[in-house]
Amino acid sequence: MYSLREAWMKMHGAEPVAHWDGKIYCNETDATITYRANETHGYMAAYTFTLVTQGWLTIVYNGKELTLRADDVYTYSPGLSVTIIDASDDYHGICLLADEHVTIELPTIHDLVYIAYTPVVQLHEPKVALPHDDALRLAKKMLEIRDYLHSDHIYKAEILRMLYAVFLLDLQSVQERAIPQRTVPQRVEEIFIGFIRLLPLHFAEHHDIAFYASELNISSVYLSRVVRQVAGRTVVDYINQFIIMEASFLLTTSQLSIAQIADRLHFADQASFSKFFSRMKGLSPKAYRNH
Repeated sequence: MYSLREAWMKMHGAEPVAHWDGKIYCNETDATITYRANETHGYMAAYTFTLVTQGWLTIVYNGKELTLRADDVYTYSPGLSVTIIDASDDYHGICLLADEHVTIELPTIHDLVYIAYTPVVQLHEPKVALPHDDALRLAKKMLEIRDYLHSDHIYKAEILRMLYAVFLLDLQSVQERAIPQRTVPQRVEEIFIGFIRLLPLHFAEHHDIAFYASELNISSVYLSRVVRQVAGRTVVDYINQFIIMEASFLLTTSQLSIAQIADRLHFADQASFSKFFSRMKGLSPKAYRNH
């Protein structure tokens, strides 16, 4: 998948600020800018937090339409298939992007997957509707990150890491207040998020439910039940989604042969990979690459 820097360069052709390290970026956005994200969604190894400040935005998430309105905060997680389909003329938002591997040593960021997926688990969608005052406070934190990005502060990188950690704590806090009634038991939530943590690390090598169940010390049947209960999808759906995203990315952006891609994604041979790809995409890997 694209790093945040690679995705930004593909969409915009130039770095957003001088001497950017490619780890964190924040900007205000409108409909025109937002549509560009369709070029990289699903191929970007970065978390994106969007706070809608005006108007509305409609996306397709998990096969369903989802409309984001003012004071909604929406989280995009790496590997998700999301398409932006419509936006009001007055749509305006603040978008904070963080590379998937940024500042992992910070304790707060170890909880990033939990923060990103709590709305999915408890509300079955990746957004939370915030009280207006909470949305304003969150917007202030995001814009402070934006301002430091464009500054020449001698300790800019360190400050950005700390501000990002503070933002995540604030986001977790407003989520806790906005989701007072937990609809999914804590143990089920822990298992699902544990599976989501494992998936990006192992999907290329392990295509079987048993591996993930073993890593979580539960049975394959129970893991399947938890994932379906939380997301309305199967474990295999999630694994296949990551495989097809990575396969599509490699076919589009790399010079690897189809046989090499099949090997990288741990298919038995090129034929089995081609059969899988054709079933998922409706055309062969060669046709997809040429298209």
